[in-house]
Amino acid sequence: MTAEDMAQRILAGDRRALARAITLVESGRADHRAEARVLLERLAGAGRQALRIGLSGTPGVGKSTFIEAFGMMLIARGLRVAVLAVDPSSARSGGSILGDKTRMERLSRDPRAFIRPSPSQAELGGVGRRTREAAVLCEAAGFDVILIETVGVGQSETLVAEMTDLFVLLLAPAGGDELQGVKRGIMEIADLILVNKADGDLKPAALRTCADYAGALRLLRRRPQDPEGFPKALTVSAQEENGLAEAWAEMQALVDWRRSNGHFDRRRAEQARGWFEAEVRRGLLARLSEDPALTARMAALGAEVAAGRAEPASAAAEILARIDAG
Repeated sequence: MTAEDMAQRILAGDRRALARAITLVESGRADHRAEARVLLERLAGAGRQALRIGLSGTPGVGKSTFIEAFGMMLIARGLRVAVLAVDPSSARSGGSILGDKTRMERLSRDPRAFIRPSPSQAELGGVGRRTREAAVLCEAAGFDVILIETVGVGQSETLVAEMTDLFVLLLAPAGGDELQGVKRGIMEIADLILVNKADGDLKPAALRTCADYAGALRLLRRRPQDPEGFPKALTVSAQEENGLAEAWAEMQALVDWRRSNGHFDRRRAEQARGWFEAEVRRGLLARLSEDPALTARMAALGAEVAAGRAEPASAAAEILARIDAG
């Protein structure tokens, strides 16, 4: 299948073509990368735009359960939902090892949903190397909402926020000093904090936890891209499917405000520029690995630096000079 044929099928909503296209953009082969660039260029003029929502949370918080319940609710409202679930990678094969399709059985069976587990391949923030491109493909295929689930919480989760329109932090109810366990940086990039498992015996703890986070959010400086009252904390129960509609209403309210005030388009433009710069950096690193002489010199200089016989900045300057000369 040529890139042109694949593009036409994706625009027609062909799920099989979409899956093949994501496999193509995830490939590291030079010929596949060239074909992927042609495909993305062809789809760039489609003008389709989905709402991209990043979702993170500590292991065991119920991300997959939440995504399935939330996704089914959106589908019931007439929306098409794509889930890009970034799985931890096998150190041996590089493949994903959790398999989110097996944990989202209802959602995976619905023809209006598309779930794609992708290996994180040691990328920072648990974001697959080509997650941005996969999201673009899902937009072109006509999906209305794209949920990007990441491996877990860490300071590199800012990468998720840099490719999504909303960043949601999912937390479990807890007592004591759990607020200290969430870094300020993640609090500052979260648009919405959802305290999950607000049901049964855990409901009182969930309400207390939500109040604690709401208080902490009020201490943060208001961001220019947010209306009054955001970011905010809410309670949800993915198990009982309570609070999901309220969470979606808050997301829509925030997005509508950002659109009407120009923040949404400005953020997308900044993300596109960041994507471009990241590709340039990745290309430069690829050139280093593809040049045997340069690779050998880097290894030699690395040994010199490690032994204290060379200064890191000077050694790096030599490598950069060799790239310029080449």
